[in-house]
Amino acid sequence: MIEARHLRVLRAVAATGSFSAAARELGCTQPAVSQQMKALEASSGTTLLVRTGREMRLTEAGDALVRHAAGILAGLTAAEEEVAAIAGLRSGRVRLVSFPSGSSTLVPAALAALRAAHPGTRVSLVEAEPPRSVDMLREGDCDVALAFRYGAATGEWDDLVVRPLLTDRMVGLVPEGHRFAGAGAIGVADLAGESWIAGCPRCRRQLVEVCESAGFTPRIDFATDDYPAVIGLVGAGLGVAVLPELAIGTVRRRGTSVVPVEPAVQREIVALTLPDLARVPAVAATLDRLAGVAAR
Repeated sequence: MIEARHLRVLRAVAATGSFSAAARELGCTQPAVSQQMKALEASSGTTLLVRTGREMRLTEAGDALVRHAAGILAGLTAAEEEVAAIAGLRSGRVRLVSFPSGSSTLVPAALAALRAAHPGTRVSLVEAEPPRSVDMLREGDCDVALAFRYGAATGEWDDLVVRPLLTDRMVGLVPEGHRFAGAGAIGVADLAGESWIAGCPRCRRQLVEVCESAGFTPRIDFATDDYPAVIGLVGAGLGVAVLPELAIGTVRRRGTSVVPVEPAVQREIVALTLPDLARVPAVAATLDRLAGVAAR
């Protein structure tokens, strides 16, 4: 019989490439990792790892087991949490991953409301942009992913539970002394000759697509995932940018002017989880609180 603890060890070895590195990640000894891997190979009836130099390499069987491990462990977590809730244990654990502007706007109020309603529920938070955050969810490294997308990609999230939260419009950001500062609205094509400051990789791709549809390719002089850095560069007169309203609302915009742009570009902000985890009370409560904050 394959045990969950052995699967966790196998995933750690596969991710780190060695028994010693896996032991450090799991907080145990290298011999303990070796023993658990031997037990897993015995229960599986086949070799799962082979040593190549100083690193371990998965066999075909090992690779198959790692691919299934995330779903298996997520299902076990869901079962444990649901049974605990049914038994009356008023506690829970939720691992949340969010993109930065979501972390500074939606997440704080949602977690405050969750703590007030369920003081025994513990929530951890790490930051990652999609698609990495969505990969973390599928790999079993988080329980809820706050993510966004531009347009609806067919089949992109078909295997996940999608909780729509809000629609976030993109707006232009220009230096205070710019000819379009204070304008009612401008076309993206009006900024064709400008230097551009781009955001995260997904936002950057969207910017290029919008500009190319308007008949030009933007000259991107600076690119950074840090929204305060984007705003600082614009405020210093080094270029223009298009940013989500959600991000702009959390940062001081000294030296800049916000300008509506046409055509309107929007991103859909959602909370994602796995179908098994959606039935876990603590996860469901987290989704509810995020939706409640977004609806304000």
